[in-house]
Amino acid sequence: MSSNQKAAKIVGVLFLLAALSAVIGLLLYDPILNSSDYLIKGSENANQVTLGALLELILVVSVIGTATTMFPILRKYNETIALWHVYFRFLEAVIITIGIISVLSLLTLSQNFVTAGVADASSYQASGTLLKAIHDWTFMLGPLFMLGINTIMYSYIFYKLKLVPRPLSILGMSGAVMVFINALLVLFGVVEQLSAWGIMALPIAAFEMILAVWLLVKGFNESALSSLSKIENDNRIAHAGRLH
Repeated sequence: MSSNQKAAKIVGVLFLLAALSAVIGLLLYDPILNSSDYLIKGSENANQVTLGALLELILVVSVIGTATTMFPILRKYNETIALWHVYFRFLEAVIITIGIISVLSLLTLSQNFVTAGVADASSYQASGTLLKAIHDWTFMLGPLFMLGINTIMYSYIFYKLKLVPRPLSILGMSGAVMVFINALLVLFGVVEQLSAWGIMALPIAAFEMILAVWLLVKGFNESALSSLSKIENDNRIAHAGRLH
């Protein structure tokens, strides 16, 4: 198996891992993010919330892994776009990490509240509201805003080089545009973050799952990879010629 096909399978595994860890992690956060009595429920379900944070850390690793694994392939076509893709993937990972920190801080707040047994919860509620708001904003800026930007970059290169079937690349680009628009609508308060408009994120979710399975089963298009190697060699020869 060539190094490019190994990379394809690694990317496929990482996309599946990212999807599973993101969904399960968010479900495990339910007691502390969605409960009206979260200051108590969070402490009562501390291990569950911590496990959710651990799964989101796996998501962070997966996000960075897809970027760094695809970079050597993407840069053969356009190094600038490939670098932008890595940078925006890293920004997505950083934003998700901030969200994890906000949830773990909220868990600490919940545990302190239960331990202190104070009658007046107003100060704790104020701090909790702030921490939940930080998580909500990171959830929008990372998995929506940044995801839309970096997905359109690698989907574009996939489309140009036919690394995967072009209809799949088109689904990726259109899904990226839709999730980016959804992020802007949430950012400007046009729609609620968790509303029916969330359906705009479905195409990119479907794209990532289909892409993951395709890469695991089929890998990248071999003829496209051959053409990519030729482009890279031609660029090296041209660069060497300019140096002389």
